[in-house]
Amino acid sequence: MSSTAGKMVTSRSELELDHPNIEDYLPSGSSINEPRGKLRLRDLLDISPTLTEAAGAIVDDSFTRCFKSNPPEPWNWNIYLFPLWCCGVVVRYCLLFPLRCITLAFGWFIFLSTFIPRVLVEMICSFFVASWTGVVRYHGPRPSIRPKQVYVANHTSMIDFIVLEQMTAFAVIMQKHPGWVGLLQSTILESVGCIWFNRSEAKDREIVARKLRNHVQGTDNNPLLIFPEGTCVNNNYTVMFKKGAFELDCTVCPIAIKYNKIFVDAFWNSRKQSFTMHLLQLMTSWAVVCEVWYLEPQTIRPGETAIEFAERVRDMISHRAGLKKVPWDGYLKYSRPSSKHSERKQQSFAESILARLEVK
Repeated sequence: MSSTAGKMVTSRSELELDHPNIEDYLPSGSSINEPRGKLRLRDLLDISPTLTEAAGAIVDDSFTRCFKSNPPEPWNWNIYLFPLWCCGVVVRYCLLFPLRCITLAFGWFIFLSTFIPRVLVEMICSFFVASWTGVVRYHGPRPSIRPKQVYVANHTSMIDFIVLEQMTAFAVIMQKHPGWVGLLQSTILESVGCIWFNRSEAKDREIVARKLRNHVQGTDNNPLLIFPEGTCVNNNYTVMFKKGAFELDCTVCPIAIKYNKIFVDAFWNSRKQSFTMHLLQLMTSWAVVCEVWYLEPQTIRPGETAIEFAERVRDMISHRAGLKKVPWDGYLKYSRPSSKHSERKQQSFAESILARLEVK
């Protein structure tokens, strides 16, 4: 009963964050319930000089929440629970972690000694999942090799690719990474048709677009997997889908991925944590629990634009995985929005307030 009440309080607080109380940003003594004459946007801004500043803060907060890790709630707060927590740390780091390292090392040994690209890429991904004690449930028909189709999924971490790859040898579109991850990309993963790009290179977009069109036309190519958000989001929200995957004149197969955060938060915040440390965090947790849904394939409708098609598919994924949609471009994570962009968002927010006042 208490846990149910706790969930209700949590969901209520999240709802309040997504729908802030407008009256909190009006001058003292004012209320949107008071009768008013017809107001213009300029009058509204004159009434509350802090309104635009507050609007900017709310807009900024709704964006940054998409990329924040959820800190674990402390439960070892008394003398009875602390010894259990200490035992758990010993088991995870001194027993499970060495066994997982041995499992992963064994998988790499098999992979490097008998390299057969399509089969063994799936196998090494299975060893990665085993090294986290991954518990993954797949729903829906398994992807098959067919021409003129592309798979799209929401993106939480680079392990999304590993979770999906252990079932099907996808060719993925991915940012080029440095270090040992980049070495694997340029050697092993290219053997299954993966395509790499660099966000900072404008020419890469044209090259990648051409490679995408060529890949989806091939009859023997591995299924193409794209993460259209273009960045990792914390598995509570979905940001805008890039339209590139929806302009290929092919069938789009949505995939919804949802992680259960009871044991570990699978979100990879690449600005604060290297992928190596991210894997270490997963390997020292109790387990990674995940649900994957292969949804009904979709085609663009008559008169529908690529952007509208992308939003329709995002609706399906968000609804299935229980994620909240936000109207933000994920690339803003890497570059601060211009002042003009922020002003437009603030003005849009102020206009929504004006509309509520006129309704009242």
